[in-house]
Amino acid sequence: MSFKITNYLLIDIDSEFSRNFTEHYFSKEQRTSASELVVAGGNTRQLVKMMFDELIKDYCYCDLENEISVSELASYLHEHHDIKGVLFNSTDYSLASDKQRFIYNSLHKNRFLVTQIDNSFTFTPVTDKGHSNHLSCHTDIAQTHKNLIEFPD
Repeated sequence: MSFKITNYLLIDIDSEFSRNFTEHYFSKEQRTSASELVVAGGNTRQLVKMMFDELIKDYCYCDLENEISVSELASYLHEHHDIKGVLFNSTDYSLASDKQRFIYNSLHKNRFLVTQIDNSFTFTPVTDKGHSNHLSCHTDIAQTHKNLIEFPD
């Protein structure tokens, strides 16, 4: 499968994989335009470094095992980015528990497993059922409202 990696979310579980992936697609020597990749994960230091190196457009801290953290991620992405799909390291996805896969499959209707083979990457659509809920960044469910608290006049 071949597609342009524009406005996708990469889930960062394995920092080495994420770094290799972003360098492969967005190194200064190879790119023709700025990176449009957003990365979410728990290793903020790694994410900041990738942003500083201009390998990613934006990053979000997210404890991917915590539904509240993932729900906040979904709200942020819904408000600030037009995410077209989510990319997972195929190894991380296959090793995830059922609970974790439910969270992964809730992030977006378009999900792809990324496999590194030597110096290239392949993309395979996730065949597991997707879920549309408060963890999804592509629906209005993730939209936060500014007027959550109403104050009397």
